[in-house]
Amino acid sequence: MSFIQLLIGIVVVGLILWLVNTYIPMQAGVKKILNIVIIIALILYLLSAFGVLGGPVSGLRLRGW
Repeated sequence: MSFIQLLIGIVVVGLILWLVNTYIPMQAGVKKILNIVIIIALILYLLSAFGVLGGPVSGLRLRGW
C-alpha cells in the first residue's frame, strides 16, 4: 500500500467523520463514543499498514485497498 493511498484513506475517514459530526444530530455522549471508536480503528489500521501491529488485526483489510 502506497503512502498516497494511506493519505487518501485518512482524508476520506476524516471527511466522513466531520460530515457525521456536523450534519447528523446526536447526543454529545454518542458523538464522543463514535469519534473514539473511529480514531482507534484508524490507528490500528495504520499500525497494521506499517507492519508495527501483527496478529489477528493484520488480517483485516478494507475492501479494495
